[in-house]
Amino acid sequence: MKSNGWLALLLLHLVSSVRADELPPGYHPKVAVSAPTRLDWTFALSNRSLIEPPADWLGDYASTKQHYELYVPGREGKKRLPVLLYISPSSELQGWKRFESLCKQQGILYAGPFGAGNDCPPRRRARIVLDVLDDLRRNYPIDADRTYLAGFSGGGRVACALAFALPECFGGVMPICAGHELREESWLRQRVVDRLRVATLTGEKDFNRAEVERLRVPYLKEVGATARVWTQRGMGHDVPPTPMLLEAYRWLEEGAAKRREQAKRYSASRLLGDAVPDRGEQAKALLAEGKTRLEKADTLYSGLMQLKGCLERWPDLATAAEARKILVEYEKRDEKPWEKNDLDEQRRFLIAQARSLTSYASGDLPPVYAKQRSNMAKQAIQLWRKVLADAPESEAGREAKKRLPTLEKLAGPKK
Repeated sequence: MKSNGWLALLLLHLVSSVRADELPPGYHPKVAVSAPTRLDWTFALSNRSLIEPPADWLGDYASTKQHYELYVPGREGKKRLPVLLYISPSSELQGWKRFESLCKQQGILYAGPFGAGNDCPPRRRARIVLDVLDDLRRNYPIDADRTYLAGFSGGGRVACALAFALPECFGGVMPICAGHELREESWLRQRVVDRLRVATLTGEKDFNRAEVERLRVPYLKEVGATARVWTQRGMGHDVPPTPMLLEAYRWLEEGAAKRREQAKRYSASRLLGDAVPDRGEQAKALLAEGKTRLEKADTLYSGLMQLKGCLERWPDLATAAEARKILVEYEKRDEKPWEKNDLDEQRRFLIAQARSLTSYASGDLPPVYAKQRSNMAKQAIQLWRKVLADAPESEAGREAKKRLPTLEKLAGPKK
């Protein structure tokens, strides 16, 4: 006799939740978060690390009432574990069935939060993901250089946003049928470029394929990030099969050695897998790295940007006052070679944005996005006009002159 689906659902809800540190190797469908995250979750949602978030950010959310599904691999010796934390676009869990084969083959610690779908308020959604991540950090010897955020569709956008905001916690991100822009802070964008790999997966028939292939990944690659796209033949808006997941995962893993070497030089670039992330210690580490970078001409500008980041992220700490003092001293100098670096960086990101948006707006678009073509073209026009005004006789300026007439046609008549 075939069992009733409602009975299986009832039994799932009756499963008593347990703490992660009590669990043996294997799959566990419902694990309770043991305590609120210690990670800098407010910075992922703003440009500051807040001691106390505004009261309306989380509502009645309680970390210890949050649950997640968990797979614990068998482990030999004291080797640290790689992590895959998956964000679903739905409130229902859907990740484990897709990633089960990969995680079992590669010995990956896997987690998927409950109730963190697209219908979850954005701030709460970010907090849920970081509550789960920190619960893994408390209970398992994880490897921050091999900790990867993954997500499908809207979950992929959140995965990118969190990884781009807190790159010290991750080694890379795997957005599926989605993407996201980098943050505005110079030092943070540089950290992403230096540390993370972005493995973006899409389908041949995915309605977000054009966004992934022509907008998101080209932009990341042009600004210097390590990014790559895989397109699954015949697939629509879906999670690809295991062979493609495995290939993308192995590519993410190829960057682990470089991440470890970078962390040896700059400890602020990585938050150790089981470290308690104290605000003051993190600020001191970033300040120290910034001061070290000031000692060499080729890293002077990045050092100043890190000091600026220290000032903006932790404005209430003594490290912010020290960073401000150094920045003022440099600003008073007669020679300011970093100003050229600043202009070069602004141009690089502006041109990359203009090129990728032009490519996206100019090519084939699925019906769901076709009506947005005119607005995309208008945005691209604004970017190219900035490029043209900045350096009309440069290579990019000449490119702007060629691009603008076509974009103006796509934008339609002026109102």
